[in-house]
Amino acid sequence: MYEYIKALHIIFVVTWFAGLFYLPRLFIYHVESENRPNEAVKAALQEQFVIMQRRLWYGITWPSCILAIAFGSSMLSHWLPLSENPWLMTKLGFVFFLFLYHLSLGHILKKQRAGLKSFTSTQLRIWNELSSVFLIAIVFLVVLKNLLGMFQAIAGLVTLMIVLMSAIMLYKKIRQ
Repeated sequence: MYEYIKALHIIFVVTWFAGLFYLPRLFIYHVESENRPNEAVKAALQEQFVIMQRRLWYGITWPSCILAIAFGSSMLSHWLPLSENPWLMTKLGFVFFLFLYHLSLGHILKKQRAGLKSFTSTQLRIWNELSSVFLIAIVFLVVLKNLLGMFQAIAGLVTLMIVLMSAIMLYKKIRQ
């Protein structure tokens, strides 16, 4: 039964991340639609983005989050005591922060629905990359099951973040 639960956990982690990757992109498009000169086009785009965001959030992202955590939690007894698996404790820490990131997207969603634009498209692009950082850290921990591998992965993450930030800034300059 453990292998079936693990498979379901992986499936819902993948769909959860799909939502975490795509929702910030919709936020970016929503913010960028503000620059449309035609008011009718701008209103139509923003209405459509609100619909897409709501469906993604409540139809895919939240259910996948709940099921990924539920199936993951049901596998914890296989790894007890947790103190003998420091990689898993670290992974659970990353999952906790991933869940906080998830909640932050809900906060941004509520603000956008209320018509409040508190983030620029560049800030949202940077925020969007955080889910990639969580994914990489968690996958390396699960696959390598050791903290040394995690530290090497984090060093790679820092490098990746620098590359991503540089790419975002370069993209912004090219667009201007």
